[in-house]
Amino acid sequence: MAKRCAICDKGTVSGHSISHAHNVTNRTWKANLQRMRAVIDGTSRRVWVCTRCLRDGKIQKPLARNWSPDPEAPQS
Repeated sequence: MAKRCAICDKGTVSGHSISHAHNVTNRTWKANLQRMRAVIDGTSRRVWVCTRCLRDGKIQKPLARNWSPDPEAPQS
């Protein structure tokens, strides 16, 4: 699967690079995607998200893990 934003579906686009002598070559522009954990459908998943969606707050980050021991767990 190609790298695309999980929220807005932004991905790589193609076009031409044109020099001053008007030489035309193919080139691509890649979206600024970051791999991060996000809450999708109630579960925490690692997804590619573009920086525009990160900035606009379109994703919900999962809660931080609580590393304190469970008080009801048996002590050994």
